[in-house]
Amino acid sequence: MSDSAEFRFMGQTVPNLTIGYGLFLVLWGAAFYLESGAFTAAIPSFIGIPILVSGALTRMLPAQRKIWMHVAVLFGLFAFLGGFAILRGLGSEAGMFARPNAAISQLMLLATGGVYTATCVRSFIWARKNRPADEASGE
Repeated sequence: MSDSAEFRFMGQTVPNLTIGYGLFLVLWGAAFYLESGAFTAAIPSFIGIPILVSGALTRMLPAQRKIWMHVAVLFGLFAFLGGFAILRGLGSEAGMFARPNAAISQLMLLATGGVYTATCVRSFIWARKNRPADEASGE
């Protein structure tokens, strides 16, 4: 499939966005871990690594693109759902102000994970609607 025949979001193909998003999460987690020393600060990196690897495998193994993009969106969904941890801080007196770095990371996971997951779902729908006629009649 050529780049011109692919779903795009903000001018980028979804595999390129996947690689970029995975790299962003890895670097974010590493930076917050180095700054705080807290193991949990690295959680975005643990989510980002499989997203990054899936994006790279999508580029290297185009015949297996569908499976690797589904793996990537699963971890994007984990990022989104993990971001809801910010709600735990809303119920306590100190709230999210007791651990502002954690709250920032959780909010980042909620927002970026939601946008990434929604983008992947939109691209899956686009791919299904725009697949070649010979593939569509095979089901």
